[in-house]
Amino acid sequence: MAERQYDWAAIAKNPKFVELHHKKAAFLFGWWIFSTVYYFLLPIGAAYAPGLFKVKVIGVVNFGYVFALSQFFVSWGLAHYYAHVANKDFDRLTRELVDELK
Repeated sequence: MAERQYDWAAIAKNPKFVELHHKKAAFLFGWWIFSTVYYFLLPIGAAYAPGLFKVKVIGVVNFGYVFALSQFFVSWGLAHYYAHVANKDFDRLTRELVDELK
């Protein structure tokens, strides 16, 4: 069976593809900036505000440990949020585009 050939230039100009690409790029760029800043707050904060990172929260656990641990929860939360948005918006736009191309 011969494979179907696609006009990729036409697909790239398709309004649904352009909308999908724009929404996805805006979403990912914004959250990439947030997560990069959040990630670098740990070493920057530890270097320039060591007193804050030494503040005891519970027993021997200090703010530095809590902040470092929070990075795991923030990344899991972002992954969960991305999956939600992808299922709601990106997948819908992709289905519409594929249906239009058939």
